[in-house]
Amino acid sequence: MAFQPSLFGPPLPVIGIVDLETTGFLNQKGLIVEIGIASLDLATGEVKEEFNSLVRESGFSSAHARHPYGWIFENSSLNFEDVEQAPAMTDIFERIQQTLNKFTTGITAYNAAFDLPFLQSRSFSFKKLPCPMIAATPVLNLPPVGWKKEPKWPTVQEAWDFFFKNSDYKEEHRALDDAMHEAKIVYELYKIGAYKLPK
Repeated sequence: MAFQPSLFGPPLPVIGIVDLETTGFLNQKGLIVEIGIASLDLATGEVKEEFNSLVRESGFSSAHARHPYGWIFENSSLNFEDVEQAPAMTDIFERIQQTLNKFTTGITAYNAAFDLPFLQSRSFSFKKLPCPMIAATPVLNLPPVGWKKEPKWPTVQEAWDFFFKNSDYKEEHRALDDAMHEAKIVYELYKIGAYKLPK
């Protein structure tokens, strides 16, 4: 049966999907180098670009071009020189916050435990929504990894391939492109009742 928005009750909301590219984990003192924000209309599935920018944080230096910080420059089209010339976080902070403010229902990220604490640590304010990666885990039901007994957390690529089997999409590890594709995954999870908004 095809998904149809309810004809009763309030209209379904538009939520925000955030993706960050960074030079490492937050607890490794990683820095944000790119921010992408997409909107997802849960009534229609429409996905739109809301924000897209490289960003240069204080402390960014040549050390971030090599191990253990340089993974993003080795695995995407992002290059170190572009980030060196990017707008400073302090200069675009208000633009980012104004974008986040649009989403009164809230925002999420595919791996929310990675992305959202980065934003919180930089003093952005927003309402957090559940993590789609966690919602996708029982749906994909991937074999456990290592000593764990629970299903493996699916990557963006694994979730995309599950829902869009005939697509040739490969994750680019660029913030906006990732956010747009992650939003489509969230919509698929929402349609089957696996992704739920808090009441």
